[in-house]
Amino acid sequence: MMMSLGLFVFSMDTLPYQKLTHEMAWRHPSAGRVGLRPARQFAGVDDETINLSGVLLPEVSGGDLSLDLIRHMGDTGEQWPLVEGTGRVYGFFVIEKLSVNKELFFSDGKARRIEFSLNLTRVGDDQLDKIGAINDKILDFIR
Repeated sequence: MMMSLGLFVFSMDTLPYQKLTHEMAWRHPSAGRVGLRPARQFAGVDDETINLSGVLLPEVSGGDLSLDLIRHMGDTGEQWPLVEGTGRVYGFFVIEKLSVNKELFFSDGKARRIEFSLNLTRVGDDQLDKIGAINDKILDFIR
């Protein structure tokens, strides 16, 4: 497992990303001052985004079914916990954008090569404590 978004697992069989871009920002609004540089005040954290991108070769890795599942997750508008395979919890994220580029087609129209980019944006931390409860429910279901 490379990473999971909710119950969707990124792996070599689903959507193996080759690039992860993690951007964080902080707010420092300014107030103009006469004869001096503007004064700045720390106002808190701003948006945090993660972009996962890669190339799928459906003969070897995941393909349309995995992309359809991500699209469905985005359609719900839900927030999903994002957890790295190492156990690092990034927090809750929503799916902002999914870009898909298909090329090199078989005679039936199925793509041999699919490039994808998935943009995720972090939402409030008020539900981070639920990640443990979600994991406990999953383990209870498996047992």
